[in-house]
Amino acid sequence: MLPGKSKTPRNCLAPVWQATLPDHVIGLDTSADGAFLVAASIGGPIFVYDAATGALTHELKGHRYGTASLECHPNSPTLASCGQDGSARVWNLETGEQTLELTGGAAWVEHLAWNREGTLLASAAGKTARVWDWPSGAMLRDYTGHPSTIADVAWEPGTGRLSVAVYGGVYHYNPAEAEADELFEWRGSPLKLAWSPDGKMLAHGNQDASVHFWYSADSRELNMSGYPGKVRELSWDFRSRFLATGGGNAVCIWDCSGAGPEGSTPNMLAGQGGIVSAVMWQRRGTLLASGDLDGRVCLWQPANRTPLIGGATFEGTEVSALTWSRDDKTIAVGSAAGAVGVFRVV
Repeated sequence: MLPGKSKTPRNCLAPVWQATLPDHVIGLDTSADGAFLVAASIGGPIFVYDAATGALTHELKGHRYGTASLECHPNSPTLASCGQDGSARVWNLETGEQTLELTGGAAWVEHLAWNREGTLLASAAGKTARVWDWPSGAMLRDYTGHPSTIADVAWEPGTGRLSVAVYGGVYHYNPAEAEADELFEWRGSPLKLAWSPDGKMLAHGNQDASVHFWYSADSRELNMSGYPGKVRELSWDFRSRFLATGGGNAVCIWDCSGAGPEGSTPNMLAGQGGIVSAVMWQRRGTLLASGDLDGRVCLWQPANRTPLIGGATFEGTEVSALTWSRDDKTIAVGSAAGAVGVFRVV
């Protein structure tokens, strides 16, 4: 059944198409040209759909024992995925063929990220981060010896450095060097990294129900605490002004312009209902999408006096993944029950 519309006064989300995966949707992304929507099932298989019609174009084998993450290449119809078979894999979305298999360095490869140019792919498995050349697949760096399992990896905009989050802080690596060239030391457990698009601020959501900010120019730091729970959901708007976060049953938005968020009161978007499980700003716009553990999807225009402008509901399950199309006109949402719904902004 297609997720039903919410009872918002003016619903700006209209259903377009739906699909069903065998189980929990662990990841969603759209190809660089907007032609494909890719959905990963936690059990392993990866499904490639025509983004406009919902027609299934390819079913990829994914990863034995389970897929953990996926990310489309920024400039070509290429997909990277990783999982519990100890590998990262690269796929051609047009043909459905696997083009590379990369050994992660531990039994589970849990995180990966393309750099902005699409020339490097980072993977993280256990305490090991690796940097791979694309399209050759040559391993350029093998960063080992981290004090704990890597929680996330992200590329720092404008510098070409790789950021690696572990208990105790964030390491920064220049792939031209064998050792870290900087450490943002922090006594806690980061869960998710998010660089502002302009590269001026790094935020990480944490196990201790806080969000930590770093100013890249001088390593100055801020800590925003008081969340009801751990924070895994982070999204910057394209202007690098607003950071949206989960961590409770309302979407929390920090204004990072001017003097920054220190001492300020965040914009709290009430009306989500359940605990927030996904947030994402439009890629080049001012709308924000979110989902929660009660299966509710919300579309927000945070600058409005009445910010909630649309919604839908996946009955009896949670929102497990969410992504905007490359043109910002549609939202794809996945659920823990395997449902995928695509909605157009109207």
